[in-house]
Amino acid sequence: MGTMPIFLRLVNLFWCMFARAAHRPFQNKILWMSSKPRLIVHINGKYKNLIEILYRSKGAPEKLAHPLLFLSADRTQNLNHTTCNGKDECRMKNVKVILWGLGAMGGGIGKMLCKKQGVDIVGAIDIGAKLGKSLYDVVPGIERGDREDVIVGTAEEVIRPGAADIVVVCTNSFTRDVYDKLVFVMERGMNVITSAEEMAYPQAQEPELAAKLDEIARRNGVTVLGTGINPGLIMDLLVILWTGACESVDHIVSRRVNSLSPFGPAVMEEQGIGLEVAEFEKRKAAGTMTGHVGFAESIRMITDALGWKLDKFEQDMEPIVTDVDRKSPYGFAAAGHVAGVAMKGRRGLDGQVKIERDPPQQIEPEQVGIHTGDYVEIQGIPPVNMVNTPEIEGGIGTMAMIMNCIPHVINARPGLKTMVDIPVPHAIMGDMRDMIDEDCKLLKRLRARRSFLLRTRGERKL
Repeated sequence: MGTMPIFLRLVNLFWCMFARAAHRPFQNKILWMSSKPRLIVHINGKYKNLIEILYRSKGAPEKLAHPLLFLSADRTQNLNHTTCNGKDECRMKNVKVILWGLGAMGGGIGKMLCKKQGVDIVGAIDIGAKLGKSLYDVVPGIERGDREDVIVGTAEEVIRPGAADIVVVCTNSFTRDVYDKLVFVMERGMNVITSAEEMAYPQAQEPELAAKLDEIARRNGVTVLGTGINPGLIMDLLVILWTGACESVDHIVSRRVNSLSPFGPAVMEEQGIGLEVAEFEKRKAAGTMTGHVGFAESIRMITDALGWKLDKFEQDMEPIVTDVDRKSPYGFAAAGHVAGVAMKGRRGLDGQVKIERDPPQQIEPEQVGIHTGDYVEIQGIPPVNMVNTPEIEGGIGTMAMIMNCIPHVINARPGLKTMVDIPVPHAIMGDMRDMIDEDCKLLKRLRARRSFLLRTRGERKL
């Protein structure tokens, strides 16, 4: 409430009491006031069942701004609730999701979402031949059921203020490449979650962009998160979780022997799948060979969580050359060509290595007798040795992590978040709506609406 005058607090109390008496769904959901700017709830004199939420600009307290939102008894149900079997019960409407990018990851997330209760895909964005077509035609295996059709459009067509609760962006790996998309979504008042590996902890390599994303998210009353299987879980969050059982930690080794086969064309290109060894080395020398994305992000997430101030970071890569032809859904490596990348990353202090990462990854490793797995070794008190074999499948794991984090992003305070900032994710086996904090959702929507109105009106004083 800040320094809100006593009489305004009394007004607020009066209208809270009115809401309880007039209509149950209003209880403690929209009747809220803040001092910068003040939100005021009042009853419309013309229509006794109509409630308006307005705000006062700080510089013009004598004037009311245009309404941010109009809510009546009926419209409140349409906005946040549905009547269940004619009973005096209310239930929030399905969580609304927009998919931006319909490749292996985005399309896969869409298929997962269609199997869950309490969530609807309300928009889809892509480029090229997919434009103008049905989502259920361009994503193989997705089940439409009795859902309304979703036509793939451009960002300008689909990303409209209030169109969804959250947008899932699966288009790029790097913070700089996905930055404009994230801003575009946030400035239209929607939360956003992305598979971009560097966005798992953008503070590591893009501190200025991370600060800008945090500021934009806060200003628009929304939340932005980057996650996946790695980074996002195996080589950072899981490590941090295991250290919770330790009195002290001296040294960490995180190793993931995994298959790249479930990932799409963009990952195949980043890993150099199918290249001749000479071309791989040429790109490596020129600094254009990407390899695994997320080393610095995972290590920085761990060191910040533990309070380690490590100074030296090193990483290197070597090609994994196949002796036989290997073919995955999105990549092919002929015998004698590159089938993957063996990368290693280390960070230490005063010449002593404290964290090591070792994720050799390739397409179709089983074809040549390589057993996949996830490993965490912690030298500390007590020591930890975690082994999971075979690996958690990267494609499904990434999709599931993103899907299962959706409620946490909607519920979170506005700003840039990482996996250490939100509750520990878990599989959503029931109705996704049961995980949504309705009050948080509505308050964020109001803040986003106010920010959008101020921006589109040139922040003029009303």
